[in-house]
Amino acid sequence: MRLAVDAMGGDHAPEEIVRGVLLALEDGLDVEFVLVGDERQIKKYLPKSDRRLHIYHTEAVITAEEEPVRAIRRKKDASLVVACQLVKDKEVDAMITAGNTGAFMAAGLLIVGRIPGVDRPALAPVLPTVDRRGVLLLDAGANMDAKPEHLVQYAQMGEVYVRGTTGQEDVRVGLLNVGTEAGKGNELTKAVFVELQKQNLHFVGNVEARDVPFGVCDVVVCDGFAGNILLKTMEGTGMMFARMLREVYGMGLLGKISALLIWKQVQALKKKLDYAEYGGAPLLGVDGLLIKSHGSSQARAIQQTIRQTAKAVQYGVVQRIAENIGKGESMG
Repeated sequence: MRLAVDAMGGDHAPEEIVRGVLLALEDGLDVEFVLVGDERQIKKYLPKSDRRLHIYHTEAVITAEEEPVRAIRRKKDASLVVACQLVKDKEVDAMITAGNTGAFMAAGLLIVGRIPGVDRPALAPVLPTVDRRGVLLLDAGANMDAKPEHLVQYAQMGEVYVRGTTGQEDVRVGLLNVGTEAGKGNELTKAVFVELQKQNLHFVGNVEARDVPFGVCDVVVCDGFAGNILLKTMEGTGMMFARMLREVYGMGLLGKISALLIWKQVQALKKKLDYAEYGGAPLLGVDGLLIKSHGSSQARAIQQTIRQTAKAVQYGVVQRIAENIGKGESMG
Protein backbone atom coordinates (compact mmCIF):
# COMPACT_ATOMS: atom_id res chain seq x y z
CA MET A 1 0.00 0.00 0.00
CA ARG A 2 1.30 3.46 -0.92
CA LEU A 3 -0.09 6.66 0.60
CA ALA A 4 0.69 10.20 -0.55
CA VAL A 5 0.86 12.78 2.24
CA ASP A 6 0.79 16.50 1.54
CA ALA A 7 3.66 17.43 3.84
CA MET A 8 3.16 21.18 3.33
CA GLY A 9 -0.57 21.44 4.07
CA GLY A 10 -1.89 22.61 7.44
CA ASP A 11 -1.08 25.03 10.23
CA HIS A 12 1.82 22.96 11.58
CA ALA A 13 3.38 21.71 8.34
CA PRO A 14 5.75 20.21 7.65
CA GLU A 15 7.00 19.28 11.15
CA GLU A 16 3.80 17.84 12.62
CA ILE A 17 2.83 16.16 9.35
CA VAL A 18 6.18 14.38 9.13
CA ARG A 19 6.05 13.46 12.82
CA GLY A 20 2.62 11.95 12.27
CA VAL A 21 3.95 9.82 9.43
CA LEU A 22 6.84 8.65 11.62
CA LEU A 23 4.38 7.67 14.35
CA ALA A 24 2.36 5.73 11.79
CA LEU A 25 5.49 3.82 10.77
CA GLU A 26 5.71 2.59 14.36
CA ASP A 27 2.20 1.10 14.08
CA GLY A 28 3.51 -1.73 11.96
CA LEU A 29 1.27 -0.98 9.00
CA ASP A 30 2.38 -2.38 5.65
CA VAL A 31 2.49 1.09 4.10
CA GLU A 32 4.94 3.12 2.05
CA PHE A 33 4.64 6.90 2.18
CA VAL A 34 5.23 9.50 -0.50
CA LEU A 35 5.81 12.81 1.27
CA VAL A 36 4.94 15.57 -1.19
CA GLY A 37 6.58 18.95 -0.62
CA ASP A 38 9.83 20.82 -0.20
CA GLU A 39 12.52 18.16 0.25
CA ARG A 40 14.84 20.43 2.23
CA GLN A 41 12.17 21.26 4.78
CA ILE A 42 10.87 17.70 5.01
CA LYS A 43 14.33 16.25 5.63
CA LYS A 44 14.79 18.49 8.68
CA TYR A 45 12.33 16.27 10.53
CA LEU A 46 13.44 12.87 9.25
CA PRO A 47 15.92 11.34 11.71
CA LYS A 48 17.16 8.78 9.20
CA SER A 49 16.35 7.30 5.83
CA ASP A 50 13.74 4.57 5.63
CA ARG A 51 12.86 2.42 2.63
CA ARG A 52 9.19 3.05 3.41
CA LEU A 53 9.61 6.83 3.01
CA HIS A 54 9.87 8.62 -0.32
CA ILE A 55 9.93 12.36 -1.02
CA TYR A 56 8.30 13.92 -4.08
CA HIS A 57 9.93 17.33 -4.26
CA THR A 58 7.81 20.35 -5.09
CA GLU A 59 8.09 23.88 -3.75
CA ALA A 60 4.65 25.37 -4.46
CA VAL A 61 2.04 25.45 -1.69
CA ILE A 62 -1.64 26.46 -1.74
CA THR A 63 -2.31 28.69 1.26
CA ALA A 64 -5.51 28.93 3.27
CA GLU A 65 -6.28 32.38 1.82
CA GLU A 66 -6.18 31.43 -1.87
CA GLU A 67 -9.26 31.00 -4.03
CA PRO A 68 -9.50 27.20 -4.51
CA VAL A 69 -10.23 26.73 -8.22
CA ARG A 70 -7.83 29.46 -9.33
CA ALA A 71 -5.09 28.05 -7.12
CA ILE A 72 -5.57 24.53 -8.50
CA ARG A 73 -5.27 25.78 -12.07
CA ARG A 74 -2.34 28.12 -11.48
CA LYS A 75 -0.29 25.95 -9.13
CA LYS A 76 -0.17 22.58 -10.82
CA ASP A 77 3.03 21.79 -8.93
CA ALA A 78 1.56 22.58 -5.50
CA SER A 79 1.93 19.77 -2.96
CA LEU A 80 -1.83 19.23 -2.61
CA VAL A 81 -2.34 19.15 -6.39
CA VAL A 82 0.55 16.76 -6.94
CA ALA A 83 -0.74 14.41 -4.22
CA CYS A 84 -4.15 14.29 -5.94
CA GLN A 85 -2.50 13.70 -9.31
CA LEU A 86 -0.63 10.72 -7.85
CA VAL A 87 -4.01 9.24 -6.89
CA LYS A 88 -5.40 9.96 -10.35
CA ASP A 89 -2.40 8.25 -11.99
CA LYS A 90 -2.76 5.21 -9.68
CA GLU A 91 0.76 5.72 -8.34
CA VAL A 92 -0.61 5.74 -4.78
CA ASP A 93 -3.69 4.19 -3.17
CA ALA A 94 -4.81 7.34 -1.34
CA MET A 95 -3.77 10.84 -0.34
CA ILE A 96 -3.98 12.82 2.90
CA THR A 97 -3.79 16.57 3.39
CA ALA A 98 -4.40 19.07 6.17
CA GLY A 99 -4.35 21.93 3.68
CA ASN A 100 -6.93 24.27 2.13
CA THR A 101 -10.33 22.53 2.29
CA GLY A 102 -11.75 24.32 -0.73
CA ALA A 103 -8.70 23.47 -2.82
CA PHE A 104 -8.90 19.87 -1.60
CA MET A 105 -12.48 19.53 -2.82
CA ALA A 106 -11.77 21.36 -6.07
CA ALA A 107 -8.78 19.12 -6.78
CA GLY A 108 -10.88 16.07 -6.08
CA LEU A 109 -13.42 17.09 -8.70
CA LEU A 110 -11.13 18.64 -11.30
CA ILE A 111 -8.21 16.24 -11.10
CA VAL A 112 -9.49 12.91 -9.79
CA GLY A 113 -13.09 13.19 -11.02
CA ARG A 114 -16.29 11.54 -9.88
CA ILE A 115 -17.10 7.86 -9.71
CA PRO A 116 -19.48 7.06 -12.61
CA GLY A 117 -23.02 7.25 -11.29
CA VAL A 118 -22.23 9.61 -8.41
CA ASP A 119 -24.05 12.90 -8.84
CA ARG A 120 -22.21 14.89 -6.18
CA PRO A 121 -19.31 13.91 -3.93
CA ALA A 122 -19.69 14.68 -0.23
CA LEU A 123 -17.25 15.75 2.46
CA ALA A 124 -17.66 13.35 5.37
CA PRO A 125 -16.02 14.12 8.73
CA VAL A 126 -16.51 11.95 11.79
CA LEU A 127 -18.12 13.81 14.69
CA PRO A 128 -17.37 12.81 18.30
CA THR A 129 -20.02 10.93 20.30
CA VAL A 130 -20.29 10.02 23.96
CA ASP A 131 -19.69 6.34 23.20
CA ARG A 132 -16.50 7.25 21.28
CA ARG A 133 -17.71 5.38 18.18
CA GLY A 134 -18.22 8.63 16.28
CA VAL A 135 -20.82 9.45 13.64
CA LEU A 136 -20.06 10.08 9.96
CA LEU A 137 -21.64 13.31 8.66
CA LEU A 138 -22.48 13.69 4.96
CA ASP A 139 -22.41 16.36 3.61
CA ALA A 140 -20.33 18.80 5.66
CA GLY A 141 -20.13 21.52 3.04
CA ALA A 142 -19.15 20.25 -0.39
CA ASN A 143 -22.65 21.05 -1.71
CA MET A 144 -24.78 23.80 -0.18
CA ASP A 145 -27.89 22.66 -2.08
CA ALA A 146 -28.95 19.09 -2.71
CA LYS A 147 -31.70 17.00 -4.26
CA PRO A 148 -33.25 13.90 -2.66
CA GLU A 149 -31.20 11.55 -4.86
CA HIS A 150 -28.00 13.19 -3.63
CA LEU A 151 -28.79 12.48 0.01
CA VAL A 152 -29.69 8.90 -0.83
CA GLN A 153 -26.27 8.49 -2.40
CA TYR A 154 -24.68 10.09 0.67
CA ALA A 155 -26.35 7.41 2.79
CA GLN A 156 -25.14 4.64 0.51
CA MET A 157 -21.56 5.94 0.39
CA GLY A 158 -21.48 6.62 4.12
CA GLU A 159 -22.64 3.10 4.90
CA VAL A 160 -19.75 1.67 2.86
CA TYR A 161 -17.18 3.92 4.50
CA VAL A 162 -18.24 3.24 8.09
CA ARG A 163 -18.43 -0.48 7.43
CA GLY A 164 -14.95 -0.45 5.93
CA THR A 165 -13.19 1.69 8.55
CA THR A 166 -14.87 0.33 11.70
CA GLY A 167 -15.78 -3.25 10.79
CA GLN A 168 -19.39 -2.69 11.84
CA GLU A 169 -21.87 -5.09 10.26
CA ASP A 170 -24.99 -3.13 11.18
CA VAL A 171 -24.49 0.53 10.18
CA ARG A 172 -27.37 2.77 11.29
CA VAL A 173 -28.27 5.63 8.96
CA GLY A 174 -30.16 8.71 10.16
CA LEU A 175 -31.60 11.75 8.38
CA LEU A 176 -30.88 15.11 10.05
CA ASN A 177 -34.17 16.88 10.64
CA VAL A 178 -36.06 19.24 12.94
CA GLY A 179 -38.01 16.40 14.55
CA THR A 180 -37.96 12.63 14.78
CA GLU A 181 -41.50 12.03 13.54
CA ALA A 182 -42.11 10.92 9.96
CA GLY A 183 -43.42 13.80 7.87
CA LYS A 184 -41.31 16.43 9.66
CA GLY A 185 -39.07 18.90 7.88
CA ASN A 186 -38.96 20.70 4.55
CA GLU A 187 -39.72 19.31 1.11
CA LEU A 188 -36.18 17.94 0.75
CA THR A 189 -36.14 15.93 3.98
CA LYS A 190 -39.69 14.66 3.47
CA ALA A 191 -38.77 13.31 0.04
CA VAL A 192 -35.47 11.82 1.29
CA PHE A 193 -37.23 10.08 4.19
CA VAL A 194 -39.48 8.22 1.74
CA GLU A 195 -36.59 7.25 -0.52
CA LEU A 196 -34.35 6.03 2.31
CA GLN A 197 -37.10 3.71 3.48
CA LYS A 198 -36.85 1.93 0.13
CA GLN A 199 -33.11 1.27 0.42
CA ASN A 200 -31.58 -1.88 1.81
CA LEU A 201 -30.01 0.11 4.62
CA HIS A 202 -30.59 0.18 8.36
CA PHE A 203 -32.44 3.49 8.23
CA VAL A 204 -33.37 4.63 11.75
CA GLY A 205 -35.43 7.62 10.55
CA ASN A 206 -35.14 11.29 11.38
CA VAL A 207 -32.62 12.41 14.00
CA GLU A 208 -32.36 15.80 15.68
CA ALA A 209 -29.08 17.68 15.95
CA ARG A 210 -29.12 17.50 19.74
CA ASP A 211 -29.18 13.69 19.61
CA VAL A 212 -26.31 13.24 17.14
CA PRO A 213 -23.55 13.41 19.82
CA PHE A 214 -25.32 10.64 21.76
CA GLY A 215 -24.72 8.02 19.08
CA VAL A 216 -28.28 7.55 17.80
CA CYS A 217 -26.85 6.60 14.40
CA ASP A 218 -23.54 5.81 12.73
CA VAL A 219 -24.15 7.88 9.57
CA VAL A 220 -26.16 11.11 9.46
CA VAL A 221 -27.09 12.62 6.09
CA CYS A 222 -28.13 16.17 5.19
CA ASP A 223 -27.37 18.89 2.66
CA GLY A 224 -24.03 20.68 2.97
CA PHE A 225 -25.59 23.86 4.36
CA ALA A 226 -27.15 22.13 7.38
CA GLY A 227 -24.18 19.81 7.75
CA ASN A 228 -21.63 22.59 7.92
CA ILE A 229 -23.71 24.40 10.54
CA LEU A 230 -23.92 21.21 12.62
CA LEU A 231 -20.17 20.64 12.30
CA LYS A 232 -19.20 24.19 13.25
CA THR A 233 -21.72 24.28 16.12
CA MET A 234 -20.25 21.12 17.63
CA GLU A 235 -16.71 22.46 17.23
CA GLY A 236 -17.70 25.75 18.84
CA THR A 237 -19.51 24.03 21.71
CA GLY A 238 -16.42 21.97 22.47
CA MET A 239 -14.22 25.07 22.47
CA MET A 240 -16.70 26.93 24.70
CA PHE A 241 -16.84 24.04 27.16
CA ALA A 242 -13.04 23.88 27.36
CA ARG A 243 -12.79 27.62 27.98
CA MET A 244 -15.46 27.51 30.68
CA LEU A 245 -13.64 24.69 32.45
CA ARG A 246 -10.40 26.68 32.43
CA GLU A 247 -12.19 29.69 33.86
CA VAL A 248 -13.96 27.73 36.62
CA TYR A 249 -10.94 25.76 37.75
CA GLY A 250 -8.58 28.71 37.43
CA MET A 251 -10.49 30.83 39.93
CA GLY A 252 -8.61 31.03 43.19
CA LEU A 253 -6.77 28.42 45.23
CA LEU A 254 -9.84 26.20 45.73
CA GLY A 255 -10.48 26.06 42.00
CA LYS A 256 -6.89 25.07 41.27
CA ILE A 257 -6.95 22.36 43.95
CA SER A 258 -10.20 21.03 42.50
CA ALA A 259 -8.66 20.98 39.05
CA LEU A 260 -5.76 18.86 40.31
CA LEU A 261 -8.15 16.38 41.92
CA ILE A 262 -10.08 15.75 38.70
CA TRP A 263 -7.20 16.24 36.25
CA LYS A 264 -7.28 12.64 34.97
CA GLN A 265 -11.03 12.74 34.44
CA VAL A 266 -10.80 16.05 32.57
CA GLN A 267 -8.06 14.68 30.32
CA ALA A 268 -10.17 11.61 29.56
CA LEU A 269 -13.11 13.85 28.67
CA LYS A 270 -10.89 16.01 26.48
CA LYS A 271 -9.69 12.92 24.63
CA LYS A 272 -13.27 11.78 24.06
CA LEU A 273 -14.10 15.13 22.43
CA ASP A 274 -10.82 15.52 20.55
CA TYR A 275 -11.15 15.53 16.74
CA ALA A 276 -7.69 13.95 16.55
CA GLU A 277 -9.14 10.69 17.85
CA TYR A 278 -11.51 10.36 14.89
CA GLY A 279 -9.23 10.80 11.88
CA GLY A 280 -9.85 12.84 8.75
CA ALA A 281 -12.78 13.52 6.44
CA PRO A 282 -12.96 11.61 3.14
CA LEU A 283 -14.33 13.22 -0.01
CA LEU A 284 -16.67 10.37 -0.88
CA GLY A 285 -17.84 9.97 -4.45
CA VAL A 286 -14.61 10.87 -6.23
CA ASP A 287 -12.75 8.13 -8.11
CA GLY A 288 -9.95 7.83 -5.60
CA LEU A 289 -9.48 7.91 -1.84
CA LEU A 290 -8.85 11.51 -0.73
CA ILE A 291 -8.75 12.33 2.99
CA LYS A 292 -8.83 15.81 4.55
CA SER A 293 -7.33 16.11 8.00
CA HIS A 294 -8.12 19.11 10.22
CA GLY A 295 -6.10 22.21 9.36
CA SER A 296 -4.67 22.41 12.88
CA SER A 297 -3.74 18.73 12.94
CA GLN A 298 -0.68 17.75 14.90
CA ALA A 299 1.23 14.48 14.79
CA ARG A 300 -1.29 12.30 16.63
CA ALA A 301 -4.14 13.47 14.41
CA ILE A 302 -2.12 12.66 11.29
CA GLN A 303 -1.25 9.25 12.72
CA GLN A 304 -4.93 8.49 13.37
CA THR A 305 -5.89 9.69 9.90
CA ILE A 306 -3.31 7.36 8.38
CA ARG A 307 -4.72 4.41 10.34
CA GLN A 308 -8.21 5.26 9.14
CA THR A 309 -7.05 5.67 5.54
CA ALA A 310 -5.23 2.34 5.56
CA LYS A 311 -8.40 0.57 6.68
CA ALA A 312 -10.39 2.25 3.92
CA VAL A 313 -7.84 1.19 1.31
CA GLN A 314 -7.80 -2.40 2.57
CA TYR A 315 -11.59 -2.55 2.44
CA GLY A 316 -11.65 -1.14 -1.08
CA VAL A 317 -14.06 1.68 -0.24
CA VAL A 318 -13.84 3.42 -3.61
CA GLN A 319 -14.32 0.19 -5.55
CA ARG A 320 -17.28 -0.86 -3.41
CA ILE A 321 -18.98 2.49 -3.90
CA ALA A 322 -18.38 2.27 -7.64
CA GLU A 323 -19.85 -1.24 -7.80
CA ASN A 324 -22.96 -0.50 -5.79
CA ILE A 325 -23.90 3.18 -6.09
CA GLY A 326 -27.48 3.71 -7.12
CA LYS A 327 -28.50 0.05 -6.91
CA GLY A 328 -30.84 0.70 -4.00
CA GLU A 329 -29.23 -1.97 -1.87
CA SER A 330 -26.78 -2.28 0.96
CA MET A 331 -23.18 -2.03 -0.15
CA GLY A 332 -21.60 -4.24 2.48
